[in-house]
Amino acid sequence: MLKNPKHMIRAMVQRVVNVLISLLITIFPKASTCLKPLIPDQESSSSSSSNSLCLSWRLGVESNNVRGWRTVPAGCLDYIENYMLGGQYERDLEFIVDQISSYVDQEIVVQEDGMDAFILDIDDTCLSNICYYKTKRFGCDPFDRVAFKTWALMGRCPAIPAVLGLFLKLVANGFKVFLLTGRDAITFRQVTLDNLHNQGFIGYERLIMRPMSHQGKSAIIYKSEIRKQLMGEGYRIWGNVGDQWGDLQGEYLGNRAFKIPNPMYFVS
Repeated sequence: MLKNPKHMIRAMVQRVVNVLISLLITIFPKASTCLKPLIPDQESSSSSSSNSLCLSWRLGVESNNVRGWRTVPAGCLDYIENYMLGGQYERDLEFIVDQISSYVDQEIVVQEDGMDAFILDIDDTCLSNICYYKTKRFGCDPFDRVAFKTWALMGRCPAIPAVLGLFLKLVANGFKVFLLTGRDAITFRQVTLDNLHNQGFIGYERLIMRPMSHQGKSAIIYKSEIRKQLMGEGYRIWGNVGDQWGDLQGEYLGNRAFKIPNPMYFVS
């Protein structure tokens, strides 16, 4: 009995994607010393109690039950540092990306009209700012707009490997991937284009950055308007991926939303 040609082609494409992901993650390693794995200290009973409170706080943040916070609680610095650099953050990322990948493989049939779309946020979704936030005590210091602008203009944000792999799979499977960011288009467009390219994000449909007309609007309003525009162009938004709830709320959300972990800052 002959196998379905479409299934054979999809299997071949998936094998090619897996090889490309392995190659690109090798080419674009996390070279920054600030991303070296952290070896956690031996826990005392007092630090264990503190960690339990901080774990509850992080759960509240990721589930959007804690909102509008300006800084990570000072007592949670060691916990957040251990979370971000000790391996759990990467394991959580990989788990979530596996869920997205299963959704893509099992629930979506990509059409031939080229209108099946995914939306990915950029900062701390595609590109990591951990190196910057390490200098800001992993979010325990208040947000410094000038310092972050200086960091972003350097164009040195490393790719988040799990999301890079997801991105490459989406492109290879025929999705139109839109990179939607709150970064200011006038200030950051060229450096963002270069940073994405240098980290392996090649083949997306469009980079959408905040124009002057959207300055001052919340992320929820701004990104809702962009999604409305994309749907008006005929795109079917199958997935929306971001590290902030502001990326994933509002109107014209598409079929599914996926939250990437980020306990270092909050954007409304």
